[in-house]
Amino acid sequence: MPASLPGAGARPLEGIRVVDFSWIVAGPQCTRILADLGADVIRVENESYLDSMRSGMQVYPDRPSYSGSGMFNNMNRNKRSITANVWHPGGRTMVEKLIAQADVVIENFSAGAFERMGFGMEHLKELNPNIIYISISGFGHAGIDTTYITWGPTAQAISGSTFMSGQADLPPAGWGYSYLDHTAGYYGAIGLLMGLFHRSRTGEGQYIDVAQCETGMMMGGIAMLDYQVNGRKYERIGNHSRWPAIAPHNVYRCAGDDRWIAISAETDDQWLALCEVLDADELAADPLFATNLGRVDAQDALDAAIDALTRKWDTRELMYLLQSNGVAAGTAQTTEDKMEHDPQHAAREFYPMAPHSYLGDRRFEGLPMRFSRSKWEVVNGAPGLGEHTHAVMEQLLGYTAEEIAALAAEVAI
Repeated sequence: MPASLPGAGARPLEGIRVVDFSWIVAGPQCTRILADLGADVIRVENESYLDSMRSGMQVYPDRPSYSGSGMFNNMNRNKRSITANVWHPGGRTMVEKLIAQADVVIENFSAGAFERMGFGMEHLKELNPNIIYISISGFGHAGIDTTYITWGPTAQAISGSTFMSGQADLPPAGWGYSYLDHTAGYYGAIGLLMGLFHRSRTGEGQYIDVAQCETGMMMGGIAMLDYQVNGRKYERIGNHSRWPAIAPHNVYRCAGDDRWIAISAETDDQWLALCEVLDADELAADPLFATNLGRVDAQDALDAAIDALTRKWDTRELMYLLQSNGVAAGTAQTTEDKMEHDPQHAAREFYPMAPHSYLGDRRFEGLPMRFSRSKWEVVNGAPGLGEHTHAVMEQLLGYTAEEIAALAAEVAI
């Protein structure tokens, strides 16, 4: 059964068609959102230039398959897939016919690659005057660094995000994962929705140029504002709080293997409540920690003292006890915690189940919003390579079975 959230009416993007040349994470993250919201997203693929996500992160490593990647399945659910060789005249013609019937074209190749394939904005407009074309690349298609290629971690460094992450007395920690690939996809989806809104008002399509590095800069607002106004260089603070300055404000070890809890006591009353829960009368009576200013000045000693006390506690038990006593606390959840033990995620149905032709019924990441008059929905898992080529060519583009067979024989599709 399709997995959806309650809401009246259809998915808001039903009737919108997207021709999707994207791969890896940034582009598919963008079109994943559109597909969940009802858009008909048609991936254009070619086995000679395969999306590496199809072959990586196999759920069943002993029997690898182009349909066996859990990551690819999550990123490309609800989409269709066709295969086409755009370097073959027949394959190119088929793709151009598809673009002529589309609302959106998206790619996340390096800057200029799509135009070198013969699909620059001017040609796209010849095929479809009202088309919305979006590109996602490291530095965008304008400026002096457009020829450089980025991955999420390198873009994070250049955006300043890596420098801002970590402890004060240690080198920058970075994020350890390609978060900006996802962030670029989110901002790409916002840009596309604005493009569709603009076209609904004016009838005009347009080109949308997303720079991955700039999506990371959007998350550094406080540091940039402080530098602009006060001329201060950003200093890493780990999990401490600088604006406002409060203590304790950190993550502390709990019982078990790699189990932690985040605790923040903003007022003196909350500090005393924390001490009571931890049975820490000596800390409560210590004049060094009597005021927030004193606790901030002595944060290292304070953190060490609290960490020694929390180690004997189960993280979730301590979280609930602190919360019930008015102290902000949250367990540092693992993936298992989020998917199996978090009642809030379960209540909001954040991990819906949907079928996949190769992997069977699987849970998927949902979207973090609920609608009162419409819905998002996960209907099925990611498509097999070229699974919908014949259907799209016959039903949408008007090809006959004989024409399709001839193009297949010439490796045009």
